Amino acid sequence: MYLPDQEALNQIAKSEFVKIHDTHWGIESFHRAIKKVCGICRFMVRDSQGIETQIFCSLQAFVRLETMRSENIISNWYELQRNLFTLVVHNYIVENITKNLDKSWISRFFS
Repeated sequence: MYLPDQEALNQIAKSEFVKIHDTHWGIESFHRAIKKVCGICRFMVRDSQGIETQIFCSLQAFVRLETMRSENIISNWYELQRNLFTLVVHNYIVENITKNLDKSWISRFFS
């Protein structure tokens, strides 16, 4: 088991620790976003060229999301994904409600 050197830890100033922690948190946030939002781990191919293309596209998607966030088009990386999902569900419900329900049933509620 790794035990940190207490003397070395005591020599780190709080401001330096905060800076290191913030940098570490930024890296963790990047990894989570590129996996969850940009799909870097969902390979649909098995050859090396396809995998390289998938990684490139995921990185490019992340850069676009980050650009949108910096230009205040979106407030966070997950907003675009959430809004897209809500729109798809809404459109599906609206499109299929009249197809799957009996017309007389609808007329009882909307007449």
